[in-house]
Amino acid sequence: MPGEEVTFDAVAAKVRSLRDGLAKADGDLASLLQMHERLAADHEVLLAELAGVTGDRDDAQAALKQRDADVERLNVQLQHARDVASEALVGKAKDQLAIEGKDAQLADLRSRSAAESDARLAAEMELVGVATARDNLAAEVKELRVQLDACHAARRA
Repeated sequence: MPGEEVTFDAVAAKVRSLRDGLAKADGDLASLLQMHERLAADHEVLLAELAGVTGDRDDAQAALKQRDADVERLNVQLQHARDVASEALVGKAKDQLAIEGKDAQLADLRSRSAAESDARLAAEMELVGVATARDNLAAEVKELRVQLDACHAARRA
């Protein structure tokens, strides 16, 4: 201000104050730079984890698709086996009845039908087991998706 006298000590004190402020600002900047570098490293680690989880999810989905294809293929094979067995049993029974015409052979046909029914039941039970395994895998994929979503949410937070 005009008319005020500026002393060397006042200027030196002001310079010290400015230097202290600059040193503090420099320290703060260094601290912020270190924090930024740590966050960038953490970000890279999280990106790598995300890539791994995404790969696991993709693998699980591919396995699920393969299981579905296997179940469909087994259903077709089972139906074909049923048809062949039924045709064979009926054809053989007709031949036996036509040739011999005996009641004993008719009883034999009935027992074979029961055996076929048992075999069909066993095949259907196996199919139910495969379907259950497929459903379990689907549930596991769903759980992995929930975990992946939770990881995404945690990273955003």
